[in-house]
Amino acid sequence: MVFKRVGNGRPYPDHGLSRSAWMRIAPTQVRLDELVTTKATLDLEHLLAKDSTFFGDLFPHVVRWRGELYLEDGLHRALRAALQQRISVAARVYDPCCWFPRSD
Repeated sequence: MVFKRVGNGRPYPDHGLSRSAWMRIAPTQVRLDELVTTKATLDLEHLLAKDSTFFGDLFPHVVRWRGELYLEDGLHRALRAALQQRISVAARVYDPCCWFPRSD
């Protein structure tokens, strides 16, 4: 199995992080088998597009909630890493217990 579990939806409250707030979180390595997806389906065209990261962050967004790591954004990047037989992916991990946003 690639991911710990395939979910459908976000079980955690809205964090309200802006794009610039996500960019302030340094990427860290996350094992794919520790991730719970928040989407049950993937658009294959998005996965295979050469410019799939052109308009977005290069790193998936992960939210740590109640001991679980939820893949909020970047499912196509994580799946691409799995298809390349990698066991981890660099991701931005937001932990609401340990992160204090700076004002923009």
